[in-house]
Amino acid sequence: MSDDVFGTAGIRERVLAGWSAAPVRFREDANAEEDLALGGYVDRLVIELAQNAADAALRAGVPGRVLFEFRGNTLVVANTGTPLSAEGVESLATLRASAKRDEVDAATGSVGRFGVGFAAVLAVSDEPAVLSRTGGVRFSKADTAAAIAALGSGGLDTEVRRRDGKVPVLRLPFDAEGEPPTGYDTAVILPLRDDAAASLVSRLLADAGDPLLLALPGLSRIEIETEEGRRVLEDAESRWWIYRTAGTFDHHERETLLADRPVEERSRPYYSVLWALPRDPSIDLPGVVQAPTPTEEALSLPTLLLATFPLDPTRRHVAKGPLTDRLVREAATAYAELLRQRADATVGEALQLVPTGLAAGVLDQALREAILAVLPGTPIVRAVEDGALLRPLDAVVVEGSDDAFNRVLAPIVAGLIGSARQDRLALDALGVRRLELAEVVDQLGTVAADESPEWWSALYASLAAMVTDANLRESLGTLPVPLADGRLVRGARGLLLPGPELPIDVLAEFSEYGVRVVHPTAVDPALERLGAIPASPRSLLEDSAVRAAVEHSAEADDPEAVSHAVLSLVATDPAQAEGLWWLSDLLLRDADGELVPANALVIPGSDAEAVLDDEEVAPVDPAVLERYGLPALAAVGVLATLGTITSADVALDRLPEALKDLDAIEDWAYDVAPDGSRYGATVGELTAIRDLDWIKDDAWPRVLGILGTEPDLRRALVTQVRVVGPDDRPLGVPSYSAWWIRERVLLEDGEPLAGRADPEADVVLAAFLDEAPEWTRELDPEVRAAVGLVREVGDLDADGISLVLERLADPEQEIAESDLLRFWRQLGTLPLFPGDAPEHVRVLGEDGWTEVVEADAAVVADSPMWLQRADLGGFVVASGAAADGLSDLLDVPLAHEVAEGKIDGEGTAAEVPELVRELVPEVPSLWWEHEELTVDGVEVSWWVDADGAPHAATFDGLAKALAWAGTRWDRRHIIRAVLNEPDRTSELLTDATYD
Repeated sequence: MSDDVFGTAGIRERVLAGWSAAPVRFREDANAEEDLALGGYVDRLVIELAQNAADAALRAGVPGRVLFEFRGNTLVVANTGTPLSAEGVESLATLRASAKRDEVDAATGSVGRFGVGFAAVLAVSDEPAVLSRTGGVRFSKADTAAAIAALGSGGLDTEVRRRDGKVPVLRLPFDAEGEPPTGYDTAVILPLRDDAAASLVSRLLADAGDPLLLALPGLSRIEIETEEGRRVLEDAESRWWIYRTAGTFDHHERETLLADRPVEERSRPYYSVLWALPRDPSIDLPGVVQAPTPTEEALSLPTLLLATFPLDPTRRHVAKGPLTDRLVREAATAYAELLRQRADATVGEALQLVPTGLAAGVLDQALREAILAVLPGTPIVRAVEDGALLRPLDAVVVEGSDDAFNRVLAPIVAGLIGSARQDRLALDALGVRRLELAEVVDQLGTVAADESPEWWSALYASLAAMVTDANLRESLGTLPVPLADGRLVRGARGLLLPGPELPIDVLAEFSEYGVRVVHPTAVDPALERLGAIPASPRSLLEDSAVRAAVEHSAEADDPEAVSHAVLSLVATDPAQAEGLWWLSDLLLRDADGELVPANALVIPGSDAEAVLDDEEVAPVDPAVLERYGLPALAAVGVLATLGTITSADVALDRLPEALKDLDAIEDWAYDVAPDGSRYGATVGELTAIRDLDWIKDDAWPRVLGILGTEPDLRRALVTQVRVVGPDDRPLGVPSYSAWWIRERVLLEDGEPLAGRADPEADVVLAAFLDEAPEWTRELDPEVRAAVGLVREVGDLDADGISLVLERLADPEQEIAESDLLRFWRQLGTLPLFPGDAPEHVRVLGEDGWTEVVEADAAVVADSPMWLQRADLGGFVVASGAAADGLSDLLDVPLAHEVAEGKIDGEGTAAEVPELVRELVPEVPSLWWEHEELTVDGVEVSWWVDADGAPHAATFDGLAKALAWAGTRWDRRHIIRAVLNEPDRTSELLTDATYD
């Protein structure tokens, strides 16, 4: 290799001569180089050197390869392609001049448009060198300074001093020796200036990636070797979806588009645009426009844009002007084509690439506006019906519709496309027409009027997800629905949805009465979410139109058609008719062929036929029974046994219609209402036995047997009704059925069954009551009590008490004292009182029997000491509350109300024997002894005064006085034994141990 093959000495002489002649040229060159090094090229080292390598490969027509080797403090960049030439050296040493101006065009893909890109090396090195197969050249800050100093030019020396010794590096080339690495044609050697330069190189190499290869199509491979490892960049296009376009401006376009561009740019009338979309969404994008190397123009689109935009002098921003405007339009057209390709290959991806939201900058805004001007006419959205791509201008979406509903609508809504929630902004940006869901639904009644129920069923099935949204349900409010009778109505709310168990002919029958039942084939769960009601037999029977049909069946053209429809429903599940009392108005044929309400029919041979008056009921036609079955007929009120009616939330002052046919129900309500007032009184649930007034007089033994054995009837009879008054206090009262039997059922003697002595009544009580018929013994005690038989005093009502008191005062009755004492205890606890007190009462008599005296000749002895006062009259004996009750019941005064009970004299105080107090600790410690004890002038053996002090005249009296004063009347016999038999002390103490 000959010395100075590139003529570097001549270049240095010319440059130095120029600087000497005009030091201002030195200043201009130094400033220009510094601007490049510190401004436009400060972090473009890797990009600019890779660009030079790509251009060299393109010029040589070989695959471009470049090696970045960074070890120690030196970066070596080797590449294949055209080696360094003298023109190239001159270009490197001549700022703003390019050796590539005549060698590039749009087809080559070369992007180097300035000969000054090599200035990027000044960001990291003051001693760059280029070694090639044709020779080498180096640059040196120190050697340049030395050459200037050797000139001895005062003017240049002054300029150098003003710049603190900083001189241009790339203006003076020096010859260099060396070879590029094997396999490469050229190498740039950069000894790094300092640690900061090393850090910058590390960062720039780490940032290098696919965008660098895409920007430089002349490069097929980039190798990066550092002390941390080796990395290879190649085959970038396999990782990106790419669309390229390029062109050459004609003469007119050159005149208009390039007029404001530098001369060198005007000589290159080529442009290129590349959009690249990462196949892997996780790939990081630079977020800036590349022209075609990175600028600082922000890009908000999720792609790479590499285009030959004109740059301003800093090479960091796109220059404004007609050329940029034209390239923006070309880029928009290319972007639209990329989206068309992606839309053709995938579903939905293109919409994710439509610009929405805010722009990131001026250029970004221009790109977005241009793109959105092109996209509406580009087929990038897919039709639901056949999957063909449509232009957004020709497309339509139905607001709120999902994929399933769209598939049903597609044949009748031209241009329908899907509209996912995340695509809304994109579709709006594209100007896709929107139809309101309610509008489309409203039109369905016209455009789909002739569709089959199966078609409508498929449509409803497609709404499964949409009907869960409350807002969408409102829009679907007028959705057409086919009915069982063939009509098509708008809106599902209130329609009945038949189950498979409901016959179609039954549904059609009810439609004549206004029952709107959905055609069974069209039934779908979505209709229920839209307000339709599942039409179980129950819900259909509850429909007001069905009730009207039943209640007016006598006026129908064909009453039997109505009964057939109703009974067909009921027969599917007779329990569904429970509580629908008005079904008993259904007209059915009786055995004589007459139409009779179901509640006046009985099953032939049944208990109901046996016990009910045949003037009131008739047997049902056996053919009807055979056709629909006993359970169905019983459910609508035909009686096989006695029936019940149940009503909830009953107000006693406004009895519900269901109960109005019960005999004397108003009287029952008055009788059981708190304080005799029905207003404000309620019953939570009332179950009553119906048709009690139709029972034959001689059938009651059988009827009561039935009522006691059939659970529903038994509950309706024996269970008390809970009445809640206006003050919210509950009161238990007899059931309607029990009340009616007590009030209305008469036996053969013309007297009521109620109030008679129960077969198991107390003998004394039974003696005062009429005997119940022998057949009542077969009834269980609860039933007997419910119908009014009296087993104990507490079962008596006011009338019964009057009767008992009347018969108790009958002097012909012989009643032992023991029976009367037990009876008094029961009478004293009664809560009821007769209207009038008896004129005569029975009192204790002589020899263990009782006698009758006038009421004003009797007193109630509520304490045993009053029984010594025969002067007060005949005694009615009771204690405590029972004594007060008897006093009120008999209107007889208590003994202490007619006598003062004052002790005459004081007596002598004495201590109560210790043994008595030990056995009965409650007795007082003192008592008062009297030789003769009188009270109110009447001699008695013992008394307890108002202060509770015991007084006595005998040992027996003392025992009673101590026991009563100590409230231990039950211990009086023990006390008397101690007082009368002191020698039994040990025996009594022993016995007391076990008390």
